[in-house]
Amino acid sequence: MRFLKPNVPMRFSLVAAGLLSAGQALAQTGDEPVELTMYYPVAVGGALTDVVDDLVEDFEAEHPDIDVEAIYAGNYDDTRVRAMSAIEAGDAPQLSVMFSIDLFDLIEQDAIVAFDDLVETEEEQAWLDSFYPGLMENGQLDGQTYGIPFQRSTIVLYWNKDAFEVAGLDPEQPPETWEEMAEMGAAVREASGGEQWGVMVPSTGYPYWMFQAFAFQNGHRLMSEDGTEVYFDDPAAVEALEYWVSLADEHAAMPDGTIEWGTLRQNFLEQSTAMIWHSTGNLTAVRNDADFDFGVAMLPMKTQRGSPTGGGNFYLFKDTTEEEQQAAMTFIRWMTSPERAAAWSIETGYMGVSPEAYETEALQRYVEEFPPAAVARDQLEHGTAELATYQGGRVRRALDNAVQAALTGQMTPEEALTQAQREADAALRRYAR
Repeated sequence: MRFLKPNVPMRFSLVAAGLLSAGQALAQTGDEPVELTMYYPVAVGGALTDVVDDLVEDFEAEHPDIDVEAIYAGNYDDTRVRAMSAIEAGDAPQLSVMFSIDLFDLIEQDAIVAFDDLVETEEEQAWLDSFYPGLMENGQLDGQTYGIPFQRSTIVLYWNKDAFEVAGLDPEQPPETWEEMAEMGAAVREASGGEQWGVMVPSTGYPYWMFQAFAFQNGHRLMSEDGTEVYFDDPAAVEALEYWVSLADEHAAMPDGTIEWGTLRQNFLEQSTAMIWHSTGNLTAVRNDADFDFGVAMLPMKTQRGSPTGGGNFYLFKDTTEEEQQAAMTFIRWMTSPERAAAWSIETGYMGVSPEAYETEALQRYVEEFPPAAVARDQLEHGTAELATYQGGRVRRALDNAVQAALTGQMTPEEALTQAQREADAALRRYAR
């Protein structure tokens, strides 16, 4: 069946009740509203600034004692740099949405506050405990919670049902295994006379993220939980990268070289490829713009299903007053309430971050109408934490370079991952426990 376009307004007007906390009461003691600055990443799937602006406006209407200024700071890396620069300049923001994998670096720089330290009531503790455990893995360390999930995703497979039908494939059956994805991709390429690729997996932007999915599907976790070790050169990891390379070299199902993250969604919409791996954060944009029948599925497997989680968490910064921190937590609680999380998921394609979000009438109705909206949530059962370590930028860059070197034929997968392991070990040496 073809899915109807979502009939969901861009304007959020959900009235939250019962979210008044001790922090808000504290904020109300002054005559002037508490002013909060929030850095927010915008270089992600879909146009989000209007959505976030409307959310902020609704929050301020319900909480006249708190003003929130959203500063759109570029992609996740840009947002981290701008937030840290503001802190160093003595003008710290109160909160930000940044990469969930920034946790170790933010803790090392003593930049953030644990939410546990601000919880004052049973209601607030219940909120802190309400999120999907799989989304909390990148937000907790040593029993403390530093990141609250909001703009969260997993990698999913999008496939063009019309292209599958032309290739003689079952349009309702996406690939379940690596072998099937290679075979189906090759079939599409052949049936199109070379006009359409079978599959594209992006290798710019976040190559490490895609590679982590391949490795996990081959039964391998790339890092230790404490962020001090990585295991890039394990045979299972090498085999995973070999498979990725083989999609082009052996099966002719994918283009040679690197594939751009930023234009991949458009490649899919223009039908230059029948399958893509991409963030579920693109789901609503694809639904709105696709003029062909498409499906969304969990990623294929080798020894097990799996995708790393991804996306951004809310963080609270240290160099701010207690009043500001409590007001910021009030805002974050409001933003992550089940009703708001449900509406956010419908608008963007990102996940509802708690089970309660999927129990709301709005999201239940939306999932019934548009089942792909539940794929990312269901895949959490097979999820793993995104690659996060100390010296995260250096470690991820080493892995990104290795992936690209293998895909462009500059190194074999084994050579590339051996080099990445050496570079990561050097970066992490002083953190060994």
